[in-house]
Amino acid sequence: MKYLDEYRDPVLARQLLDELRRTVTRPWRIMEVCGGQTHTLVRQGIDELLPAGMRMIHGPGCPVCVTPLETLDRAMAVAARPGVLFTSFGDMLRVPGTDTDLLSLRARGADVRVVYAPMDAVRLAARHPDREVVFLAVGFETTAPANAMAVLHAARLGLTNFSMLVSHVLVPPAMTALLDDPDCEVEAFLAAGHVCAVMGWREYEPIATRYQVPIVVTGFEPLDLLEGVLMAVRQLEAGRYGVENQYVRAVRRAGNTAAQDTVRRVFRVTDRAWRGIGELPDSGLELAEEYREFDAARRFDVGGLCPVEDPECIAGAILTGARLPTDCPAYGDRCTPRHPLGAPMVSSEGTCAAFHAAGRTPTRSTA
Repeated sequence: MKYLDEYRDPVLARQLLDELRRTVTRPWRIMEVCGGQTHTLVRQGIDELLPAGMRMIHGPGCPVCVTPLETLDRAMAVAARPGVLFTSFGDMLRVPGTDTDLLSLRARGADVRVVYAPMDAVRLAARHPDREVVFLAVGFETTAPANAMAVLHAARLGLTNFSMLVSHVLVPPAMTALLDDPDCEVEAFLAAGHVCAVMGWREYEPIATRYQVPIVVTGFEPLDLLEGVLMAVRQLEAGRYGVENQYVRAVRRAGNTAAQDTVRRVFRVTDRAWRGIGELPDSGLELAEEYREFDAARRFDVGGLCPVEDPECIAGAILTGARLPTDCPAYGDRCTPRHPLGAPMVSSEGTCAAFHAAGRTPTRSTA
């Protein structure tokens, strides 16, 4: 975007809050799906400025956080192999596996490198034909097109030393899994604008109809979120449910069809385990059969993995919105961004990291 100040105007923010207070007649509960939205809500204190009783529920919108522990352990087993040049986005390096993390492996001599795009990993493979170059491909629908393009480019170049460890997840199945939970408290959703910029919002319409929940496609700036909450509340107060688009400057109903075609060409929908949540049917992407030669999980036999979650970490409850980071007895003490027990404390989109960066403190008994 060229301009940002207009979406951070405090005068307009107060006007939206005033309108929200005039509109609300009962304590509604709204979930924002995206971790980037969570960070804005918490950093700006928006969640604490809402009308009394209204509550934002922070959802599983951090792709780093929901990457299953087995995938992380597999990534570290591959990265530790001689001759492997392992690449990843920087936010994955300090996410803890069962015994270690990628940053610690690098300190012990593994060739682990941060890249800023999957095509960087393809270029490394072209420059180092004697090395196995592996890219850790995680994310929601947002990053899938770029990862698909990297596979297509590697295929065109005829690279035989490039592969991906894929752990893509999809948003709509996670939303339906939350709504199917008998303990679900979510009454409306703020959908992630960047996901919808790729996929559009047509796949959200059956969810809104089936579960009778409003869904508002929302951006990431303070005014985006306040307007998104107001739009959701107006639907709730009127007894309506449907999909509305707050993020009109970036999202269209059909999304980016060229990007969708590229993703469908390279990937296939599959069941996927979500860290702390469990396996959700049809909630992930894997490489299509014609591109399985680029599948690092097939290429590298790392033997049987026995992932073990830290018993103190309540990441699953935090990712589903059942608990807040400040409910965790380890939060800010035995679990910090420098020494995380779980991914939500170290990821740039993690809820625990958002609370910690904003200085939110738990109320602990002194008894």
